[in-house]
Amino acid sequence: MENIKLSINEGIALITLSRPKALNALNKFLLEDLHQVLKDLESQENVRVLILTGEGEKAFVAGADIKEFPSLSKEDATEMAAVGQERVFDKIHHYPKPIIAAVNGYALGGGLELALACHIRVGSQNAVLGLPEVTLGLLPGYGGTQRLPMLIGRGRALEMILTGDPIDAEKAEHWGILNSVGDNAIEEAEKIAKRLIKRYPSAQKAALQSVHSYYNEQGLKEEIKRFGQQFQTPDFNHGVDAFLNKRK
Repeated sequence: MENIKLSINEGIALITLSRPKALNALNKFLLEDLHQVLKDLESQENVRVLILTGEGEKAFVAGADIKEFPSLSKEDATEMAAVGQERVFDKIHHYPKPIIAAVNGYALGGGLELALACHIRVGSQNAVLGLPEVTLGLLPGYGGTQRLPMLIGRGRALEMILTGDPIDAEKAEHWGILNSVGDNAIEEAEKIAKRLIKRYPSAQKAALQSVHSYYNEQGLKEEIKRFGQQFQTPDFNHGVDAFLNKRK
């Protein structure tokens, strides 16, 4: 696939998002490729654990591809969030096999939301995590307003969402976004993956399903609706134009 690199070794599938010139930013083609890879690996019994990472040392995923945004209407934006959520982010969240995010470098906006959807997250020392959507006149549209508070609590989640300010790897580990931090994110992820494949897969699947039952689907629908509505606001038009033209 054009946007994905895949390798499988001893039961561990390494999925590398490969748009390095765009810092692995999410566009509709990358998301569709990721959906297909997840679908294919789900039925492969030789694959026990998935590791998701980004190509290069600079970025896991620097966010959504903002160049796609100006042409979107409210309806287009709502559909984009709903389709991406269903086919990728929620699919990862509810996946029957453990998925580990190896966060190397920037994980911003949709990139952090992608990591949040994974079951376990580890990071490199240079990891930078944030939800900067408010600087574009938007809010997170791929589950950030739901999954982040569940992970680190309402107060810290709102600080990140309402300021849009990023945090470093050390703080992300202290707050509980990252399970661990090391010199190499993939190596950190592989350490956990090797422990996971020693356990019974049926028990892990049952445990994943049990934990997922706590999840509130209604909150995601509200996020998707409000994400689309923001595309009609002057704040959105000003914020995205400033970003694309490199203005504050």
